Amino acid sequence: MKENSSIKEKALHPEQVLKKKGAGEAAATVKEECGEGLDERICMALRAASDKKGIELMVLDLRAIASFTDYFLIASGTNVRQVQAIADEIVEQLKKHGTRAARVEGYNTAEWVLVDYGDFVVHVFEDKARKFYDLERLWRDATRVALPPELTGGDGGDQGSLRKES
Repeated sequence: MKENSSIKEKALHPEQVLKKKGAGEAAATVKEECGEGLDERICMALRAASDKKGIELMVLDLRAIASFTDYFLIASGTNVRQVQAIADEIVEQLKKHGTRAARVEGYNTAEWVLVDYGDFVVHVFEDKARKFYDLERLWRDATRVALPPELTGGDGGDQGSLRKES
């Protein structure tokens, strides 16, 4: 793509812009922020959820106990619109970097939106639904992946960016 390409051309072909501008650099930066143990796509999804003020971000490593996926990324929103915004941002950011979701379920009701990427599955819950379905308890044998404080609210716990308390 030419340096002086129009905004419309750049919007229609974001992958070429990323290649030209160094998509690898952006992915490396996201991975550094997230930690060395996780796939860069999971890190991008975490960053996207955090950017939309997702709360209680968590990653469960299921490789030792499940064969259908490697990781669950779990996030919550405080209302239906926020749940949809978090899911939209995750899908959009990963699509920009060449990863498309295999399936998205529950988007219209937005009580529990599931975005399937094959080797990891994103679950975005409305707060009440997360407590009701309690995936953390259901998959309690899974290993919780340690996330950096900037994604979990700064205290090293499971709280997201909306629940920072001074």
